Amino acid sequence: MDEYKIRAMRRKNLKIDDRKANSILTMGEYGVLSTVDKHGQPYGVPLNYVYQDGCIYFHAAQAGHKIDNIAFNNRVSFCVVGKTKVIQSEFTTKYESVICFGKAGLIEEEEKLNALIWLLEKYTPDHLVNGRKTIDKTLKNVAVIKIEIEYITGKASK
Repeated sequence: MDEYKIRAMRRKNLKIDDRKANSILTMGEYGVLSTVDKHGQPYGVPLNYVYQDGCIYFHAAQAGHKIDNIAFNNRVSFCVVGKTKVIQSEFTTKYESVICFGKAGLIEEEEKLNALIWLLEKYTPDHLVNGRKTIDKTLKNVAVIKIEIEYITGKASK
């Protein structure tokens, strides 16, 4: 990240430690991938993902906006919001969130298969046998992207 400096967190009292950030990433139901296209237009899209071995994995169609943007500029951010609760009487919200910065790219072969199985285990653990059959049928027609995380920042209301 030599050429790219992450701005210091303004509210340091809200910063969470690595253990909590990893927990939010592991337990999160979905995240928002942010990319930029060749015209400089930002693009944020919510998607299912799995956090494994310090990386984020998700699947996509083999062609489309996400794939085009990553091919143009592989630098991405990925945001996961954990637990939230609006406290009406205090005009505030309790929250926890993590933002990851890194580089995204397509993966293939064994790593691609493993990522799809991890997604299956996370989102459909009661249907592993049928899910594996679906993976076997569609493996060649799906793209799997890996975000190699370079920096994580997270915060939560106290």
